[in-house]
Amino acid sequence: MTDTTLQLGHASALPRSPEEARLDRVPNPHADTDYVARFTCPEFTSLCPVTGQPDFAIIVIDYVPGKWLVESKSLKLYMHSFRDHGAFHEDCTVAIGKRLAELLEPRYLRIGGYWYPRGGIPIDVFWQTGDMPKNLWLPDQGVAPYRPRT
Repeated sequence: MTDTTLQLGHASALPRSPEEARLDRVPNPHADTDYVARFTCPEFTSLCPVTGQPDFAIIVIDYVPGKWLVESKSLKLYMHSFRDHGAFHEDCTVAIGKRLAELLEPRYLRIGGYWYPRGGIPIDVFWQTGDMPKNLWLPDQGVAPYRPRT
């Protein structure tokens, strides 16, 4: 890929906020084919907007691309930009899904935010847009519901 406008292949500063972070897209070389692409971010962190303490989650993004793919380096930088961002679990999860949907215009996109407990309550957040093509198999996101140690 020789596109000099992409962050890929260039030194990139860590964005200080999700609003400042740039997401790049690249043409889908198989835009005529339905398939599922999955990104898993097992060490996602953000900050509680009330206490400023860190929150931790596993974020799983599944999408059926149309004309565009998300460029993975820019996605990693974007996800990292939440580390110093104060927002509730629901806001983080849905904002990520909406931003990707706006950028990529996918045939289908779903995001699962599997948040670790804070204050004794785990919060899982799910959002999707579009209809899953009937000819595709969409595996379970593979994250077990929270179970306390016994």
